[in-house]
Amino acid sequence: MTDLFDIKGKIALITGSTHGLGMAMAKGLGEAGATIVVNGNSSQQKIDDAVKELQSQGINAVGYKFNVTNEQEVITAVKKIESEVGSISILINNAGIIKRIPLIEMEVADFKEVIDIDLVSPFIVSKHVAKGMIERRQGKIINICSMMSELGRNTVGAYAAAKGGLKMLTKNMATEWAKYNVQINGIGPGYFATEQTKPIRVDGHPFNDFIISRTPAAKWGDPSDLAGAAIFLSSKASDFVNGHILFVDGGILATIGKPSNEE
Repeated sequence: MTDLFDIKGKIALITGSTHGLGMAMAKGLGEAGATIVVNGNSSQQKIDDAVKELQSQGINAVGYKFNVTNEQEVITAVKKIESEVGSISILINNAGIIKRIPLIEMEVADFKEVIDIDLVSPFIVSKHVAKGMIERRQGKIINICSMMSELGRNTVGAYAAAKGGLKMLTKNMATEWAKYNVQINGIGPGYFATEQTKPIRVDGHPFNDFIISRTPAAKWGDPSDLAGAAIFLSSKASDFVNGHILFVDGGILATIGKPSNEE
């Protein structure tokens, strides 16, 4: 049974993995034996620090700085990674941004930037990584979707549009590439306890209270909770799973919620 989840020696490229959920998945796959390729675009220092953090925990890790929205940079980076590290067998498209602006007030440039990073970049990176996977007749691609792939929420229209599109891009990648023994699936995280959410994760904060009451598990997710889903979708255990979005959300999407006076 353990062989089903064995990813030792696999090379996993995780975009946007210098911090947050990307780093959490990097740690999970790395602890399971994969070699982690850290990616970021903000600074080389952040990439180097992330690599050192992973290495300090006994994980094989390297880092590459490139812009996931720039096709030529992606082409160059993929070639370099496969030459210097080895064939990419796992790709996690995690890089993304969110701009909380009401649609009526949002500039077209801001809308396009969110779409470009959250939807176009997974297409670009997958396209060039998948070529090698198709040639080798083996590979795993995981697109990081969102609950906003299914639901809308005030001020995140561009993000929801991108993540809804990413859900359908995932299904279409599977439609075209499954015959080459490449599995393409998505993970839809719920609300997680990260540095970004720390200021609102305090008792009495309206959004914290909303998440606790709205989530059947009655808590925020821990970033490590994504590790199991990432390992499953990266391993032989998911060889006949394709075009699926696995929501790791504590049950939010399973329920309409509960009245405010219900225990």
